[in-house]
Amino acid sequence: MADKRATLTLESDIRYLKGIGEKRSLALKDVGIEKLIDLLYYAPIKYIDRSTVITVADLKRNWWKFSGAQEAVTFIGRVVDKRTLVASSGREIFELTIDDGTGKISCSWFNKIEYFKRQFEFGDFVAVFGKPTIFKGKINLIHPEFDFLTESDSINIHTGRIVPVYPSTSKLKSLGLNTLKLRELISSVINDYIDYVEENLPHKLILKYNLVPLKFALKSIHFPDSRWDLEVSLKRLKFEELFFLQLLLARKHYELKHFEKGISFTKIGELVRRFSQILPFQLTNAQRRVIREIWRDMKSDRPMNRLLQGDVGSGKTVVALIAMLIAADNGYQSAFMAPTEILAEQHYATFLNLLNSLPVKIRLLTGSIKPKEKKEILSEIQSGEAQIVIGTHALIQEGVNFKNLGLVVIDEQHRFGVMQRATLIEKGYNPDVLIMTATPIPRTLALTVYGDLDVSVIDEMPKGRRKIKTEIIPDDEKDRLYEFIRAKIKEGHQAYIVYPLIEESEKLDLESAIKNYIYLKNEVFPEFKVGLIHGKMPGTERQEIMSDFRDRKIQILVATTVIEVGIDVPNATIMVIENAERFGLSQLHQLRGRIGRGERQSYCFLVVKSSLLKSETLFDFEESKAVERVKIIASTLDGFKIAEKDLELRGPGEFFGTRQSGFMKFKFANIATDQKILEIARKEAFEIIKEDPDLMKPEHFCLREELVKRYSDSVDLAKVS
Repeated sequence: MADKRATLTLESDIRYLKGIGEKRSLALKDVGIEKLIDLLYYAPIKYIDRSTVITVADLKRNWWKFSGAQEAVTFIGRVVDKRTLVASSGREIFELTIDDGTGKISCSWFNKIEYFKRQFEFGDFVAVFGKPTIFKGKINLIHPEFDFLTESDSINIHTGRIVPVYPSTSKLKSLGLNTLKLRELISSVINDYIDYVEENLPHKLILKYNLVPLKFALKSIHFPDSRWDLEVSLKRLKFEELFFLQLLLARKHYELKHFEKGISFTKIGELVRRFSQILPFQLTNAQRRVIREIWRDMKSDRPMNRLLQGDVGSGKTVVALIAMLIAADNGYQSAFMAPTEILAEQHYATFLNLLNSLPVKIRLLTGSIKPKEKKEILSEIQSGEAQIVIGTHALIQEGVNFKNLGLVVIDEQHRFGVMQRATLIEKGYNPDVLIMTATPIPRTLALTVYGDLDVSVIDEMPKGRRKIKTEIIPDDEKDRLYEFIRAKIKEGHQAYIVYPLIEESEKLDLESAIKNYIYLKNEVFPEFKVGLIHGKMPGTERQEIMSDFRDRKIQILVATTVIEVGIDVPNATIMVIENAERFGLSQLHQLRGRIGRGERQSYCFLVVKSSLLKSETLFDFEESKAVERVKIIASTLDGFKIAEKDLELRGPGEFFGTRQSGFMKFKFANIATDQKILEIARKEAFEIIKEDPDLMKPEHFCLREELVKRYSDSVDLAKVS
């Protein structure tokens, strides 16, 4: 062990660092710290400016200067007294007295009294940080932050400067690795190893964008000497992080265009021509433009890798269907993967309806299909008889063997993991890939997550669509809402009423679909046919309910979010979303997109707890965000504006769902706010790969090494080595 520690490098296992050992190293590895270098890249979650250290005597002499200031100050001294006071209201107050040698200052805490009692002992050497006030005639800090110090030079790490605060898990804290200890560990690594850090960006790039050296940035990100040092170091590390991601995407894009041989679809045949003649509506100019882009890719002998974006109701499915007909005209099969059974069933019904007069064999493959029918479908897929196969995750299971898979279409792709997509693609030999999403993706996110894809956008809605009127309704005004629905249904309209849960939950005070279905059916709308649909129903029952709703046998459909995507009933003009504050922005936008598909005026009602809408209500943070989401939906129909706001409110990880496999997590960059840095990084990365795709020029050696180090599981080492 001693030998290993004597020969440590930045690439050494963290367990060999003095004071770490086996248990602590395992806890550190859980947060991504495996090597010494990872400690240097362990980003603080925030900073506290403790650079203003004053004495009690200074404060008294300059009280006029500090008493009205907004900035907090730091005092350093010893604990000389601690006691619990009782206010006239009966409330306990914990008071601590600190002596810094020039005078005494009090610190008061009104909450967690027992916790603070246990924290301090007489004689403790501490730094306290807060805004000075006068309380009961004494200089006082109310609820100050604090650190325990020694009289060694560790004071320079923990106070008297801009101080980093690190993310720490309960496991780390239980092993003594709190923020204070992490500061000390990182400080020791900086002192002993910072000189071994090697620059990983070309000198030309550093000069061009006035970036500080990597050594300076890594030191100053933890212990900056000034705010300016911190800002320029953050800029450098944000650029580096985004640049290497874009370099990876540029390299992947280059490989796809130059190394991979794909299928060249040589003709637009009879199926496409006949389909264009029987299509019951005109394609928009945007749809026509996107189809030309897709056809250009399909003609090429390089695999198509295209992202198709379009707001709800913009007509992406028809575009995908035309691409699949091109594949069928050329003798190839297509696989269409949807995230849920109800969506797969809806697409299957839509395709059957649109293609009922054409000689195209379409099959549906989901997990709930009975074994006998499944065996028949699998046989047709393997023989090539099934030309278009629509399904869920069932498509990627073993035993699903395509004869000649030429096109893969993935719908609502953000609901699938990276490996799930790859498994489906591997069922063919470099098939063309069309990835669709009705969740508008902000430009910054698209450049980050889909930077290696070509992007097509349907930015035009079908003609004749009216704008959906959206209104926020307090939950104590639902009688007025029900009367409006009743009047519209008598005029021949239909309505959705959506609830966030299937059954009642004791933990969440939310409306339940089943309970309210019974109430609406028996008490509110007894004169109408009310139906219920949710994800736990068998597929055949869901299909029957949806058929009855489309055929107007059901006037009001009570539902959960299973109708979020894919359901298309032009006569449904009313969408009521109960407990709208509990839904995400993207969900609310998707649900609203289920209406407004016909010529009649459509209405979306967002039902919210009335208490949240009263201006005098004091929201907590989550409540205020919930109300903000609802107000955003009510203010705009623009999916891209909504997506930008969603990204700001939730951050990129939550935007795609916390379980999104393969999603890039950033230590320093924030793609919601660092768009300018991202676009510069992308421009430079793609230009470098275009000029030197193998990164073999001497000035690019550092890039090649860093790229392989960061993305060893994503870079083709045979091509970049």
